[in-house]
Amino acid sequence: MHNDIKEKLFSQAEIERKIKELGRQITHDYKEGSLVLISILKGGVVFLADLMREIDLPLEIEFLGVESYGDSTKSSGVVQITKDCKIDLSAKDVLIVEDIMDTGLSLQYIIEILEKKNPRSLAICVLLDKVEAHQKDLQVEYSCFEIPNKFVVGYGLDYAEKYRNLPYIGILREEKYR
Repeated sequence: MHNDIKEKLFSQAEIERKIKELGRQITHDYKEGSLVLISILKGGVVFLADLMREIDLPLEIEFLGVESYGDSTKSSGVVQITKDCKIDLSAKDVLIVEDIMDTGLSLQYIIEILEKKNPRSLAICVLLDKVEAHQKDLQVEYSCFEIPNKFVVGYGLDYAEKYRNLPYIGILREEKYR
């Protein structure tokens, strides 16, 4: 599995360090609120698990399942909800916890869905921000790393449901998906 990685972008230690910093910032920013972390399945789960342990506040977690890649390396632009939120978000501070901001199409759709649930506030927290790929101009309040417009896997990110269990983030060798 490790031989399938062309280049390691961020080590496990680098990821842990950035998430600790992010957790401190979120703790400071939401100390007066009622925080709900909404993880976008499946890729955001690893990030959520580590991030929530670094936030020193009582909080709730929820999951939203969306699909826009299938087994491709590029977003299809068509977003499907595979699991909707079940908790009441009205008057709560909602932080969307996502593995990667790629085109922004999925996140734009997610924001539209969540705004209808009347949260007090709604913000975006991403592990990776692929700035060159943005097609939507969305405000990302919290981000660990900016990355080049390359296909990455590891730490929850996958290709055809594989490589999520890598403890680091790397660029997948092209021959593995061509």
